[in-house]
Amino acid sequence: MPIASRQFPQPFLIFGIKEQLIMNNILKGGIILASVFLFACGNAQDKGDKRPIVLIKTQFGDMKVALYNETPKHRDNFLKLAKAGYYDGVLFHRVIKDFMIQGGDPETQNAKPDQQLGNGGPGYEIDSEINPKFLHKKGALAAAREGDQTNPLKKSSGSQFYIVQGVVFPSNNIPALEAKGTEKLAQSYMRQFAMANEDSLKFYQKSGNQIAFAILIDKLQTEAMAKAKQTPFKLTEEQKQIYTTIGGTPHLDGNYTVFGEVIEGLSVLDSIAAQPTGPNDRPKMDLKMEMKVIKD
Repeated sequence: MPIASRQFPQPFLIFGIKEQLIMNNILKGGIILASVFLFACGNAQDKGDKRPIVLIKTQFGDMKVALYNETPKHRDNFLKLAKAGYYDGVLFHRVIKDFMIQGGDPETQNAKPDQQLGNGGPGYEIDSEINPKFLHKKGALAAAREGDQTNPLKKSSGSQFYIVQGVVFPSNNIPALEAKGTEKLAQSYMRQFAMANEDSLKFYQKSGNQIAFAILIDKLQTEAMAKAKQTPFKLTEEQKQIYTTIGGTPHLDGNYTVFGEVIEGLSVLDSIAAQPTGPNDRPKMDLKMEMKVIKD
């Protein structure tokens, strides 16, 4: 099974606006940086902040991440692994600019240049702690996981995580973003319907009855889209505010557990995300990390 579908959130682009989104990032640079600093760093610097803090060291500098107490299983697991040195020498093995950086696979330590990465972990998963108030804004720390087909409960990888870079969405593209989200929802329903009709689809394929196969597929697609339109993908006002100022990856909300956020070092995130990559989005240069628990 490809790594991308195993423990990796998939990018989501609205066709035709990618260049506009990138230009929007450039034009709004000063406003965005100020907004990110105020939003991401403000509360974490308060003396009364009770969140654990972990330092992620890289060759491009350090990132401080605050872990959410509202996701205790993920918080405690991340602290346990960081204290044990589990992440020291591990790579950010998958990087997609304007989307996210991913690491935490212990098999990436001393990995060969052509080695396939992304399948490693501590041998256990963590129960989902998806909380609707924690969004995939820029700097969000979230747990990677296997896809819905093999993981309907959305359990998280025991060690693999990603940090969101994302993009800033122009406010006039929100309707297109929501429409694409509804389409993605329909695709999810289609997978469910296809699994429920797997025997019939396999029978038509084996018997060579392509007409019956095509008719059933068309019927399932129509039903999937109709179901998606009953409860279409909509961004909340909070999501719209965040994704049109700070930026992020809104299509991941509600599908992966966000358990922390970068409170210092967003420029380090940008530097890592800008690195050239090869096959499977692996950076051409090894990007190693070390972790230190500053406060637990």
